[in-house]
Amino acid sequence: MKFSFLWRTRIIFFCVTVFALILISKLFLVQVVQSSSYSEKADRQYSTPSSNIFERGTIYFERRDGQLVSAAMQTTGFKLAINPTKITDKELAYEALSKIITLNHDEFVAKASKENDPYEEVANHLTKTEADAISLLKIPGLSLYKEKWRFYPGESMASQSLGFVAYKGDELAGRYGLERQYDAELSRNKDNPYINFFAEVFSNINDTFFSNKVKEGDLVTTIEPSVQSFLEKTLSDVKDKYQADSIGGIIMNPTDGSIYALGTKPDFDLNNFSKVTTTSTFSNPLVESVLEFGSVVKPLVMAGAIDAGVVTANTTYDDKGEVTVEKHQIFNFDKKGRGPGTTMQEVLSQSLNTGMVFVEQKLGKEKLRDYLLSYGIKNKTGIDLPNETSGLVSGIMTSPREIEYANAAFGQGIALTPMEMIRALASLSNGGNLVTPHIVKEIKYDDGTTKEMTYEKTPVKISKATSEEITRMLVNVMDKGVSQGKPQLEHYSVAVKTGTAQVADNINGGYYEDRHTHSFIGYFPAYDPKFIIFLYAVNPKGVPYAVQTWANPFLSITKFLINYYEVPPDR
Repeated sequence: MKFSFLWRTRIIFFCVTVFALILISKLFLVQVVQSSSYSEKADRQYSTPSSNIFERGTIYFERRDGQLVSAAMQTTGFKLAINPTKITDKELAYEALSKIITLNHDEFVAKASKENDPYEEVANHLTKTEADAISLLKIPGLSLYKEKWRFYPGESMASQSLGFVAYKGDELAGRYGLERQYDAELSRNKDNPYINFFAEVFSNINDTFFSNKVKEGDLVTTIEPSVQSFLEKTLSDVKDKYQADSIGGIIMNPTDGSIYALGTKPDFDLNNFSKVTTTSTFSNPLVESVLEFGSVVKPLVMAGAIDAGVVTANTTYDDKGEVTVEKHQIFNFDKKGRGPGTTMQEVLSQSLNTGMVFVEQKLGKEKLRDYLLSYGIKNKTGIDLPNETSGLVSGIMTSPREIEYANAAFGQGIALTPMEMIRALASLSNGGNLVTPHIVKEIKYDDGTTKEMTYEKTPVKISKATSEEITRMLVNVMDKGVSQGKPQLEHYSVAVKTGTAQVADNINGGYYEDRHTHSFIGYFPAYDPKFIIFLYAVNPKGVPYAVQTWANPFLSITKFLINYYEVPPDR
């Protein structure tokens, strides 16, 4: 009996201890971690119906020094509702209110004229100053309620990447961008905000120990707001100057895939997305659209040929300005030949299409395909954004025609997303690794824990030695090609390549004669890269070549990053 009593005592003591730990943990969560949330819940029962307030996690940008800046957040204000049955003079009420807030006269009168209708909302997102002024009117039938809504302090900053929150039918959820990709983590349980405390304690025991429910939290992104702002300003300036149909850019760490900035124009104001007339503006062309980028593909092919040992930077050929492949003529951009003794370095520096056909023929169709596919051009990058598509490379997958491979060697006939393009080119800079581009750095959960995000990195076919050699060749492109022998960044090694490609005619087939896509890739410091930049513009007007469109904007971004991050010289 003494033994049995001892075991019962131990069991009871264990149960009490477990209950006490759960109770203490819950009290900590309620009073410390979730104090602001419960404070809001307590407050709202006196100010507004609970169904009209929703909670949602915050999305943060992260400054260079680690300081977090809200990119998407909840903000609190007031809404104005009327009881039409108590408003005796609709015009007088409208005149008084219109002196404080903006109201549509006809809409207000129509709502105020509804018989047997005790509740009509007439204004939302009011400030406390506006709400106080309305209260002082003492007009019967007016009621003010507290409300919360999604607010984006940066307005249009990174709009396609952040996305927004909106209704689809009766469901309020994230639409587009990170708001959609991480909707489960950002959403909050708003169905029953006034659960009895002890009932909540015990109901959550099952969730805590047995449920696979996604934990709620806030997102910390890799986007640096000052870098994002500088990129977007540059894109706007170039788009306005050349009246491009669309334009975009990405700034990424090529060694781990962290994205510091990304953007496209046109974009939109996240706080006024309902005013957008073309829904395609909400989509993110950096991951959802493919383009033929032309000569920026050349370094990928040249690196493969160097790695396979079929050419070196000093290998020469006779450049006649044109070459015929299966009865198809391929020309250099200026239709001029450079003659015998033209090196592979000159092929990259002067972006010679005939030279790339020579490289493709040395490499062979099968090896060309293998090297290009190893750069991931056929696959999605795995970036943490919704609706990502993959490249169109069918021409080099199954076709036996030599012309398909010759065209691919200088970037024609294969279409990639900008994100695929920068990832592939990043592998040339980092020793031959395919990184996963990403925006989310970590998730700070509401229970006080943090999840550091990890992303896959896989090797491509080229070796580290090949990576260093192609980088040296691209630095030469910058120093003696783009800068015409006068380096504008004397103490920094910068590897670059431009691309000018005809725009495909998706209606009639073939290519437009007068429409081009201009692109520019660059990374630095070249032999220990911290940044890779990819820029593109679709159909810029009045400028024939990408080097004219992008050289100066690229240098401007590069100098900004060097100064902002205090990058030490490397030469």
